[in-house]
Amino acid sequence: MTIKVLIADDHQIMREGLRAMLEKEHDIKVLGEAEDGRMIQRMTQELLPDVIIMDVAMPDLNGIEATRQIVAELPGVKIIALSMHDDRRFVLNMLKAGAAGYMLKDCAFKDLAKAIRVVMSHKTYLSHEVADIVVQGYLSSTDPKDPSAFQLLSPREREVLQLLAEGQTSAKIADKLHISVKTVETHRQKIMDKLKTRNIAELTKYAIREGLTST
Repeated sequence: MTIKVLIADDHQIMREGLRAMLEKEHDIKVLGEAEDGRMIQRMTQELLPDVIIMDVAMPDLNGIEATRQIVAELPGVKIIALSMHDDRRFVLNMLKAGAAGYMLKDCAFKDLAKAIRVVMSHKTYLSHEVADIVVQGYLSSTDPKDPSAFQLLSPREREVLQLLAEGQTSAKIADKLHISVKTVETHRQKIMDKLKTRNIAELTKYAIREGLTST
C-alpha cells in the first residue's frame, strides 16, 4: 500500500528537503506541499492524504489550529507535528489538537519515514526528546496561575489573535475569516479583556510565547 503524504511548512528549503527524502521511500508518495495552515486545510480536503507532516509555527493559521480543524473534519488523517520547539506547551497542545506524532526538526530526516509508518499502524510516534516532555507534562499539570491560550480563548479568538499579531488589519481579518469588521473588533476586545493586555504589542508578545505565531 502506498502512503499518501502532504507536507506543511513555511520554509521552502525544509519542504524540499523533506520531499526529497520521502520520495526515496518505495511506499510513500508526496502529494504536495503547503506553506501555511489554511493552504494545508484546502489541500487536505482536495487530495485526502493519509498523513500530513505539519509544522507547528506557520503564518496565517498555525499548525495547532490547522490540526484541530483537519482532525475534526477528517478524523482518519494522521498528523505528525514537526517543529523546532520542544516547549511543553507546544507539544501537549499539538497532541491535544489531535496529532498522532511529534518530532523535532533536527531528527526529522533520520526518523520521519519510520514515524509515518508508525502512525499509519494507529500508534503514536514521539521522538525521544519529546517523549520525555510528554511524561513530565502529565506528571506535573500546567500552573493554574498561568493558563495557556488554549484554555483561555475560543478557537475563533485564537485565530483572530494570530492574525492581529501578524499585523493584519481588522478589515483583512474580517475578509479572511468571512465575518464582519465589527465582529473582529468584538473578538479583539474580548481577547484583550481575557488576557489582561492593553495593546497589540502585548498581544503579539503573548501570541509568540504561546506558539500561535512565529512573527
